[in-house]
Amino acid sequence: MVNMLEREIAWFEAALRARMTEHLEASGATDVLPEPPRLPRTGGGPYAVLLRELGLNAAERLVLVLALVPHAAPALLDPFLLQNQATGRRLTEFGGFTGQSHNGFLPTVETALFLVASRDQEERLAARAMFGPDHVFRTGGVLSIEHRHPDEPPTSAALGLARDTLERALTGSAPSAPLEHDFPAERINTGLDWEDLVLDQGTRQQIEMIGHWIRHSATLLRDWGLGRRLKPGYRCLFHGGPGTGKTLTACLLGKHHDVPVYRVDLSRVVSKWIGETEKNLAALFDVAQRRNWILFFDEAEALFGKRTESRSANDRSANQQIAYLLQRLEDFPGVVILATNQRAHMDEAFARRFQASVLFPMPDAASRQRLWEAMFRNGLIALAPEIDFGVLAARHELAGGAILNVLRHACLMAVVREPAVVQLADIMAGIRQEMQKEGHYLGG
Repeated sequence: MVNMLEREIAWFEAALRARMTEHLEASGATDVLPEPPRLPRTGGGPYAVLLRELGLNAAERLVLVLALVPHAAPALLDPFLLQNQATGRRLTEFGGFTGQSHNGFLPTVETALFLVASRDQEERLAARAMFGPDHVFRTGGVLSIEHRHPDEPPTSAALGLARDTLERALTGSAPSAPLEHDFPAERINTGLDWEDLVLDQGTRQQIEMIGHWIRHSATLLRDWGLGRRLKPGYRCLFHGGPGTGKTLTACLLGKHHDVPVYRVDLSRVVSKWIGETEKNLAALFDVAQRRNWILFFDEAEALFGKRTESRSANDRSANQQIAYLLQRLEDFPGVVILATNQRAHMDEAFARRFQASVLFPMPDAASRQRLWEAMFRNGLIALAPEIDFGVLAARHELAGGAILNVLRHACLMAVVREPAVVQLADIMAGIRQEMQKEGHYLGG
């Protein structure tokens, strides 16, 4: 049985050898590359299935296998480590870079252009279309093209296979969710519904507008012709105190529009190594785009905070990260929600790019009473008769998240007693605990 991947890698090796020979001999010829192996109509393994699905020409196949080789046969790229004897540096025309733990050569777009067109400027210009936004490499989420430094030439962008494509090329199936232990996002869900979320009318109307976009954006952009003027993405800022419903709202938007919501773990995004934060974000946005996720950045001020003057290399790196984020947010065609408890700490350059800025205020007394009643009076929890939720709501300014913590505390105290009845003292103990978290003291 033909193993198409082995044949493709052998063809790549022959093509690279031919291109390097032509380049070093300075012959100027660009027709020296061998023809790719014939693609069978059926069979040939997972890589053959991928090639048949994509329908690539010879140049596109060469780029695809270039992105695969670091994973399957990294030593084949060692010729690119050749150095200029005069400068003691690698040859600029090869592009590429070496990783922090991977000692081999890693390709860039410049590497691909060298393989496909060498010095032929007309061919190089034509080949650049393969890395544009409308090519199947981008629309199909085939390649990962990470332009980490916006002030450098676009051809310096790191070229790799998207994680899904890599799995399909090697095994024939892509994981339904990221399998890497260090993937910087996790799916969040809720068993609650809209009636469990207490919001004022103005906030709820803004949330409904986000839902309208999720449901009808394709109609607006395509059928109504707004795609000529509007970008397909939708960026939202949720701001307000802790426990006011920001995370729950994001979960409910995903739940009711059948779109997965992934919360970004900023500790696994931000890296002290220059360029690594951009790489992590690129992988995150690429996967989210292919799988139509809502991205939820909690405590977003940690990554989207105000920029500082570039007084040091660290300052410049942090500002470069923000510039990269702006670019990816602008280009992301899905919904991104940034949540913060500290609106004043957010960079205004981001604020101008939000389609929606939604304030989640602390609930008033009437809203607090609705929260108390909804959480405690579910027909299953036995309550002491002296408990008056109207009085509790009027006296204690707590958000929904804090009231939920009081519910947990009170029920834990009651469940070990006989009879298992929630007493007013249990609730007051929970309130006291919540107040202490905020640095306040509630007397007994």
